[in-house]
Amino acid sequence: MAQQIIAAAVSHRREEAESLQKVLTDHGCKIKARLGLHEAGGVCSEEGLIILQLVPEEPGAAEFLDDLNKLNGVRAQLIEL
Repeated sequence: MAQQIIAAAVSHRREEAESLQKVLTDHGCKIKARLGLHEAGGVCSEEGLIILQLVPEEPGAAEFLDDLNKLNGVRAQLIEL
């Protein structure tokens, strides 16, 4: 069974957080695991990376990807392993 991962690079992280969270919530049943990475500590970076492992055989991965890429400052790609 193929594994599907979405990798999303986010710029303007704080400005886009609400819109991005809405898309993630709308497609929440497709997400098996989620990992968010950004520089923290003394410097809270405006750029981040989100790694999403999708539920196997759950339909709608292409629509999810399209919804992410419609957001300003988000570049997402689907990876199949």
